[in-house]
Amino acid sequence: MQKEAFQAAWPIVLGYIVLGIPCGILGVAAGMDVWMIAIMSLLFYSGAGQYMIPNMWLAGNPISAIIASVALVNTRQMLYGASLSQFCGSAGKRLAFIFGATVTDESFGVNLARMINGNWSVKHALLVNLFSLTSWTVSNVAGALIGSAISLPTALASFAMTSLFICLLCMQKVTPANLVAVFGSIAGVIACKCVGLAGPAILIGALVGVGAAFAFSSVHHDNRNTTMKVGE
Repeated sequence: MQKEAFQAAWPIVLGYIVLGIPCGILGVAAGMDVWMIAIMSLLFYSGAGQYMIPNMWLAGNPISAIIASVALVNTRQMLYGASLSQFCGSAGKRLAFIFGATVTDESFGVNLARMINGNWSVKHALLVNLFSLTSWTVSNVAGALIGSAISLPTALASFAMTSLFICLLCMQKVTPANLVAVFGSIAGVIACKCVGLAGPAILIGALVGVGAAFAFSSVHHDNRNTTMKVGE
C-alpha cells in the first residue's frame, strides 16, 4: 500500500520541494522563526494561503485583510471535501477526518482520479496526503534555515507565489464567467491602488471578481430561461 501511494505521490513531493523552499525563505523574511514555519506547515496546510501570509505582511497589509483573503482563497477546500466525501462511506470517522484535513489541490486531483477508477481506498489516499505533507513541511523548514543563514532577495522568492496562482488560474476552464471573474478582480485591485487602498486591495479585488462573475452568471441564466420560454 505504501509503495503504491508513494508512486502516486512522488510528482507532488517533487513539486512541493520546489515550492516549499521559497515559502520558508519568505516566512523568515516576514519575521517568523523556523519553529513557527514548521508548525504552520503542519497545521495550516494550504500552500497558496501560506504564501499569501508573508507576502501580504511584507506588503504592509493589515492582519484583518490577510485573514479574510486567506479564508476566501481556501473556500475551495469545501468543494474538495464534498467531492471526496462520496468515497469515505466505509471509512471510520477519525480516518475520514484526517484525510479531509490533509487534502490539497494536487493530492485532490491524484486521489480523485484513482478513486473514480476504483481500487483506491481512503487509506491509500491518506498516505498520498501524508507523503505530500511531509515534503511540504521539510521543504519549508529547509527554506527557513537557508533564509536564516543566507541573505536572499525576497522578490525572487515572492515570484513563486505569483507562479503558484498563475498555475491555479490555468487549471480553470476558460468560460465567460471565469473570464469576468479574472478581469473583475484585476480591475478591482487597480481601482483600489489608484484611490490609495493598497492594504485591502487583494481582498476587495477578489470580492469584486467573484461578485461580477456571480452577477454575470445570474443574468446569463435568466436570459437563457427567457429565450427557452419564448421558443416554447
